[in-house]
Amino acid sequence: MIYDYTITTGKGEKLNLADYKGKVVLIMNTATSCGFTPQYADIVQMYNDYHDSGLEVLDIPCNQFGEQAKGTDEEIRNFCAINFHTPFPQMRKSDVNGENELPLFTYLKSQKGFGGFDEHPFKDLWEKHIAKKDPNWASSPDIKWNFTKFVIDRKGNVVARFEPTADMAKVEECIKSLL
Repeated sequence: MIYDYTITTGKGEKLNLADYKGKVVLIMNTATSCGFTPQYADIVQMYNDYHDSGLEVLDIPCNQFGEQAKGTDEEIRNFCAINFHTPFPQMRKSDVNGENELPLFTYLKSQKGFGGFDEHPFKDLWEKHIAKKDPNWASSPDIKWNFTKFVIDRKGNVVARFEPTADMAKVEECIKSLL
């Protein structure tokens, strides 16, 4: 369960995920210079709409994909606050794949592997780009790009994984069904 994990905020404070028991949690890896960065607007809107009903968002910046999360944790936090008015906590910039990946992401990926990209104008481009780096990419549970999202139910179970190409309305529908 996600409640067994502790992560570090962008301000260096430990955050025990057991504090989120009874909440629906959206966990995502993000980047400030990504083509998907505008998804912050939808995520902020969902947070504002559903936070009082039990939604929490954990934003984990990651610089593993195209080096699109440059800067310090403070610079990333300031960018998000200024450009998107993010009200939810941002974590320390972290790896989500590889030998230095956050143990939380090891767990998340073990619960919901990669299920393919949704139809999207960038789908073919990404598949070709990712295949160059990893010929077995389609069968690997690894995170493929920024703005991969995991939805956790009120009991701490990973119930869904949404790739960056997923329609944000589908993400919202999933979250609403758990509230």
